[in-house]
This record gives sequence, structure tokens and C-alpha cells, in this order.
Amino acid sequence: MGPGRCGVRLERYASLACRCRRATTAAPASGRTRREARAMASSTTTTTTTMRIDSHLHVWAPKERADEYPYYGSLIGSAKANEPPMPGHVEVLLQEMERAGVSKAVIVQPGNHMFDHAYVSHVLREHPDKFVGVLLANPAGGPSAGARELERLVTEEGYVGVRFNPYLWDRDNGETMDNAVGRAMYERAGQLGVPVSHMPFKGLLGHLDEITALADAFPQTKFIVDHFGFCKCGDLQSEEWRALLSLGREYPQAYVKLSAAFRVSEQEYPYADVRQATRNLISTFGKERLMWGTDFPWVTEQPRGYVGAWSIIAASDEAAGEALLTREEEEHIFHKTARSLFPKLGKQG
Repeated sequence: MGPGRCGVRLERYASLACRCRRATTAAPASGRTRREARAMASSTTTTTTTMRIDSHLHVWAPKERADEYPYYGSLIGSAKANEPPMPGHVEVLLQEMERAGVSKAVIVQPGNHMFDHAYVSHVLREHPDKFVGVLLANPAGGPSAGARELERLVTEEGYVGVRFNPYLWDRDNGETMDNAVGRAMYERAGQLGVPVSHMPFKGLLGHLDEITALADAFPQTKFIVDHFGFCKCGDLQSEEWRALLSLGREYPQAYVKLSAAFRVSEQEYPYADVRQATRNLISTFGKERLMWGTDFPWVTEQPRGYVGAWSIIAASDEAAGEALLTREEEEHIFHKTARSLFPKLGKQG
């Protein structure tokens, strides 16, 4: 993919600037009253009446089980590949979920186990009523090998989604997610009815051409942009925000995870800038294509931790004096979108 493609693609998004700017202006939060907002904000996380499904988190084996479940890759913030920076095993997660009133969750294969899905598969087997899994795509073995392993994990291990980490492609040698192996895996995912998640950790604009090339070539494959597209919420008029909103306008198969708010906010908890960003995404994508997530265990390093990640909207409602979401929007973002995109969640207890 040459640099010229990016420029051509961005010109197309620039043509939508006026429409996107209208979407990024302040919008009424909802029809809820100030009293309702305060009542919601003061309620505890364990008494919520809205079901909660965490659409994005990770688990990894405890260090004492590293012989059984080896670490192959490094994690951001990790001193060594074989030393997780914090506890991330399922027993810790289950305790946090109970405290936060979270019923189910989508586990995304973590980078420190790389392409060895043994630990996540173990968790899925042990807790079929709680979790579904998203596999990590392996671009190293060629188109046939990558697509075969993807299919095996979906059909034999029960995974319900695929994650494309663009930094696992050999970018130093010009390999990108829309190369032959990426296209083969992306197409196969669509044929199997599982969505592909994109992780543009270093910025959405750097991967926009790859994402749209795949979406154009295989429109039957639904795709998800993780963590607000890693678009900083301090400037909702930025080029990256216009690009993210344009994905919602141009691709009906596009979804966004409202996850890891601490990664994209430029303010302290409860992240007031994330509030307006969420409203803008609802205006463009609609409630049916958005879902809430925490990015456990990374969120446990934040001052309010895992439980606090589920109180962001309520706390910001109290500060603003009005509710951000209608009840219907809340239900879609907190569980209905995830259940629609990952039907296996709906079949669990």
C-alpha cells in the first residue's frame, strides 16, 4: 500500500467535513430529567436494572501456571514477556464482574499469549455461561494457513470473533492488514459469520486505508473499531474523529466499541470529554452499532478500577445534571448490541 492511497482516501473523508462537524456539535443528552440522572448516578453498580455485558476484556494465565500456559509475546507496560504487569487471570475477573454487576463478557485473546489460545479456550470451556472469545489473527503463515487456523478456532473451539492487530503484520517490509493473508482471513471471517475487530493503537488515520480496503472488498464481513478508534476525545473536530464518523456513515457493517475510556480521554474521571464523544457516535452509528467495554485488566490500574468503568456514565450524568442516554440507548450499548453481534451470548444462561 503506497502513501498515495492514504491521501486519496483522506480526500474522500474531507469532503464529508461539513456533515461530520454538524455531528460533533453539542446535542441534547436525552429526554431524561435532572432528577432521573441523579437517581441513576447515586445507584450502586450491583442494583442496576440494565443487563451488563463487557464487550472487551482480556485474561491471561497467572505466572505460576506459565509452564502450562506459556507467554510468547510482550505487553505494553510489561517488563518481560514472561512477567504480566498485573494479575489478569479469570478468578480475578469473575470477582470484579460480580462487584460491578456484569453478567457476561467477550474475551479478546491477549498479546502475551500471542497465537496460543490455550488459556482463553480453557476459560471458555470452564465458564460457557459467562464468556465468549475473540481470537487473534495470525498473519505470519500465509493466506491458506491463516484462514485455516481462523476457521479451526471458530468451528472447533467456538470463538465468535477475530482481532486484527496491525502491528503483527511485517510493516517494516510493507505488509499491511489488506495484504493477501489479511484478505483471506477477513473474507473467511465473513463467510463464518464472525466479525473482525481492528486495533489501531497508534492512531486510526495510519490504518484507515487498510480498514476501508477490506470493508470495500468484503462487505459481508462485519467489522469493529476498538476503543473509540483510539481517537482522543479532547478534540472532536480532529481529522481522526471525522474519519471515524465517516466509517459509520459509509459502512453499515461498521461497529465501535465504547471501551477503554481511560485511553482516549484527556480529562480526569468521569471523563467529561468521552461524554460528548459518545453522543456524537450515537448520532452517527446509532445505538445498535455501539457497545460498552472496560479493557480489563488494564482498567484495574485506573483510580476507579473495573467497577468505576461501569459508573462513568452515571457519574458524568450527575456532574452534568442530565442523563446522557435514554433507557433504550443504555440497553443497546450495555448489552443488546453485543448480543446481536455475538449471538452465542444470547444462547447462554
